[in-house]
Amino acid sequence: MAGGFVAKWLGYLDKFLFFPRQLKRQLGSGIGLVHICDHSNAMYASHVRRHPAVVTCHDLLAVRGALGEETDCPASATGKYLQRWVVSGLRKATAIVCASPATLRDAQRIVRQTEGLPQILLIHHGINYPYRRQPAEQARQLLSGVEGLDLERPFALHVGSNLRMKNREGVLRIFSLTKDDWDGQLVFAGLKLTPELRSLGQELGVMERVVEVDGPANDLLEALYSSAMVLLYPSRFEGFGWPIIEAQACGCPVICSNREPMSEVGGDAALTSEVDDEPAMARALLQLTDPAERARWSEKSLHNAERFRAEKMIALYIELYRALGAQV
Repeated sequence: MAGGFVAKWLGYLDKFLFFPRQLKRQLGSGIGLVHICDHSNAMYASHVRRHPAVVTCHDLLAVRGALGEETDCPASATGKYLQRWVVSGLRKATAIVCASPATLRDAQRIVRQTEGLPQILLIHHGINYPYRRQPAEQARQLLSGVEGLDLERPFALHVGSNLRMKNREGVLRIFSLTKDDWDGQLVFAGLKLTPELRSLGQELGVMERVVEVDGPANDLLEALYSSAMVLLYPSRFEGFGWPIIEAQACGCPVICSNREPMSEVGGDAALTSEVDDEPAMARALLQLTDPAERARWSEKSLHNAERFRAEKMIALYIELYRALGAQV
């Protein structure tokens, strides 16, 4: 614990004391534009006032939590100070690029423009790994090494962590509602379940059908997406919802909550319900047990994923850089 405390504060020294000095030195070497790739570092915009500064804003959930809004991101006293610093930095940027319409609206409301600055615009994230539908035999070979996974049975998939916003307890409850009508398994990929979640699974009578895959590599994750009957993703809050578009790029149908940005990212290719309407999500899962229905939603998923090609994102960023005077 002591080592973690020291590492944390050494990280703060690097981030807030040493790096700004290094940044100022680099700005003297003919740099035409600065792109801060994560809004949590937006405070650096105050150090580059003589240069155009672009900030990519993935989400403002932590900022909203610090303002007392319900986002499943509560803030400590120190956290509230840090998030005020983030907002102050965003206000000094030349342009804020938001990853989703929901984040765009949050930025417009919280940052507040003065005389048209900062410019606040939308550029969707591009898929940062070339996920695709794996050939069945290749996926089967990769999945054969997953402990507890029965390759002769279908499975539903959840990808993510145990943060409250991910609603893994909801995933377990939805799965339990299908247990009398469907004999598939439930795979959790990402972090392993907490003891509390395992206890809930036991209470619901489904833990013997649950498989955990801790930190899968991209090729294994791609095999999971390609082979799953459905991605079950009832998150309460997200900044973007990467697993939705990753799954769709592999032809995996998605069931998610109808809150933004999940509903916007999934588009009309995702089956959506109110986050608390777990029976509706269970019915959607059972709907996909029909091979024809699953095939229909799979094709819609592949089509929707085309909206998030990395090449499209790159082209839009280059266009922005040039508009701000950078030689690209």
